[in-house]
Amino acid sequence: MATKLTVLSNGSLRVEGDIEIVDAQGNTYGLGGRERVSICRCGLSSNKPFCDGSHKGHFEHDAVAFDLPAPKV
Repeated sequence: MATKLTVLSNGSLRVEGDIEIVDAQGNTYGLGGRERVSICRCGLSSNKPFCDGSHKGHFEHDAVAFDLPAPKV
């Protein structure tokens, strides 16, 4: 399965598939064999970078896909 990232409305970023998550120093997070994790994007999780559900009632974003403009050269 290819890696898939889903932006959830009012919530986290769900990452699924063959994934490796590393910190700024290149150290790998142990994912305990999971093929799906949720990444915090509200900043409230006590388990960053992973979501712990703290966003509930504090974070609003309607996830609707759109096209980014071409990069400026």
